[in-house]
Amino acid sequence: MTTTPTQHTGLRLAAGVLTGILALYIALVALGNITDFGTNQQFVRHVLAMDTTFKDDDLMWRAVTSTALQDTAYVLVIVWETVAALLLIRGTYLWARRRDDLARRWSTYGLLMLLLLFGAGFIAIGGEWFAMWQSKTWNGLDAATRVFLLSGVALIVNLLPGPVRRADPA
Repeated sequence: MTTTPTQHTGLRLAAGVLTGILALYIALVALGNITDFGTNQQFVRHVLAMDTTFKDDDLMWRAVTSTALQDTAYVLVIVWETVAALLLIRGTYLWARRRDDLARRWSTYGLLMLLLLFGAGFIAIGGEWFAMWQSKTWNGLDAATRVFLLSGVALIVNLLPGPVRRADPA
C-alpha cells in the first residue's frame, strides 16, 4: 500500500502537532517543578511516605520516609522531564523542517521517556508500589494516565510508516 503526498503531509503534520503538544506540556511541567519546587516536592514526599494511604502493615514497609531520598527522587523526575522536553522540542522542530527520519527518532526517544515516567514511574511504582491509589489527597493516577495515553497515541502516529516508493517497472 502506498501513501499519497496528501496523506504523507497529514501524517507528518499529525506527528508534529502531537509531539509539539507533549513537548509544550512536559516543558511546562518541568519549568513549574523548577520554579515552584515545593508544591510537587510535597506531593512526592507524601506518596513515597505513604502517609495518606490505608496504612496496611503488609504494605507500609515500602514507605520511604527519608526526606533526602524523597527529594533525590523528585530531582531525578525533574531532570527526566527536562530531558524528555528537550528531545520532544527537537523532534517537533525536525517534523516542521520535514526531516522525517530524524524527527521520528528524536520524538520516539522523548515519547518513550514520557511513557516510562508516567507509566512505570507514576502509575506502576507510585500508584501500586506506594499505593497512591489509596490516597484521596495525593493521588496523581488520573493525570498520569492521561499523559501516558496521549504519549502512546503520539508514539503510534510517530511510528506509522511514511511513503512507500514503488520501483520503476522496467
